[in-house]
This record gives sequence, C-alpha cells and structure tokens, in this order.
Amino acid sequence: MTPPDTQKARFDRVMLKISGEALMGDQGYGLHPPTVERIAQEVKSVHDMGVEICMVIGGGNIFRGLQGSAQGMERTTADYMGMLATVMNALAMQSALERTGAFCRVISAIRMDEVAEPYIRRRAVRHLEKKRICIFAAGTGNPYFTTDTAATLRANEMACQAIFKGTKVDGVYDKDPVKHADAKRYERVSYDEVLAQHLGVMDASAIALARDNNLPIIVFSLDEPGGFRGIVSGEGTYTTVHA
Repeated sequence: MTPPDTQKARFDRVMLKISGEALMGDQGYGLHPPTVERIAQEVKSVHDMGVEICMVIGGGNIFRGLQGSAQGMERTTADYMGMLATVMNALAMQSALERTGAFCRVISAIRMDEVAEPYIRRRAVRHLEKKRICIFAAGTGNPYFTTDTAATLRANEMACQAIFKGTKVDGVYDKDPVKHADAKRYERVSYDEVLAQHLGVMDASAIALARDNNLPIIVFSLDEPGGFRGIVSGEGTYTTVHA
C-alpha cells in the first residue's frame, strides 16, 4: 500500500455517510468518545489531502424513528425525535473535529440557531470552498425520509463526486458476512442490482436518487485504521455502486 504521506486523492469533494451506531463503539447506546475521536482523526486525515468533505451522521445510537413508530408512537413525531438525535451526533463530531484543528460547521435542516446554522445551499457551498467540513444534521427536515436519503440529497446539492458509506464491513455482500462464511463480496454492483436483490446498501429512495443523478456510492469499512484515506486514494477493499 502507498505510504500515507504520498497518497493522492481521486476526488475533490465527497460525502461521508455514517450511521449513528458507528459512534457507539462497543457500547449499546449513546456516544463513545474515543470512537468519535478516532473517526474525527480519519476525516481530518482525508481533509488534509485537500478533499472537501460533507458528512451526514445517523441518529440510531440515540433514537431511531422507525423503532419509536413500531412501539406505537406517531410516526411523524418519532421521525422528528430521530432528527434531533442526528443534531446531537453532529455536535459531538464537530467538537472532535475541531480538537484536531479542522474547521467545521454543523448545518441543520431544522432551525436551531443557537447550536447550528440553518441549511442554505449557497452558504454551505461557500463553507466547502473555504475548506470547512460541513456536517448536515436533521436529515432532510421532513419525516418519512432517512438520513441515507438526506446524504444523497445533500451530496447532489453540493455537487459531490461520490458518497462514501462507512460501515462495519468492507463492502457489499450478497448476504450477511457475519452470519454466512460463504458470503460473496461485490467489487462493483449496479444501482438496479442493489434494488432488485435488496442488498441493503441504503434505502430504496436513496439508491434511486443516486441512480437518477449517476452518483457513485462507495461502501467500505470505517473500522479499519486509515481505511477512509486509503479508499479515497483508490486503495484497499471496497464496493462501488454505479450505473
């Protein structure tokens, strides 16, 4: 593998989508500060390559709207609570990133001016041009839409060249590799195959939006140290979802 100090990025601007569960570490709930710090260092290392970075973080480590709805809560209320959880995660990541020396802005689809900027596309683009990391929080601001859809929407609005989906595994498999030793990993897979085979990369609306705008999705393991930097350079193990 190429030494880190000589790796060159293949992208100028990317979207990094991670789940809220990625911030839990080995805990069953909430935030694990050392894990948040580790991910922040990964993001900073890619930012130092000159890559402009957008981020969307889920809220499942704190509250998941679908689970609340399944337990009898009204769906719209549950989804708004999930959006608030994403804001909490975004603020935690902003704090960790700023400790690394990176400049960062949390931009919320729901107005909460004391803790985050409102989403204004041109302002967000300007932050990226000024080499600030932008964390988009509160999903799309609408119930019934996941943070996967929010990440795809913002990636298109920000003219990102790819979505990087950080997961627990190093790509897209035909079945759960944790449960099935014979699971096959795809090097490349089409949007239509993901939808037809229910591969679970992102929800269907996010995949369809990426397909309609020809936006590639790169699925990789966020648990591997230096993995994000390597993948941005075209090295390591990952799956590309493409047209």
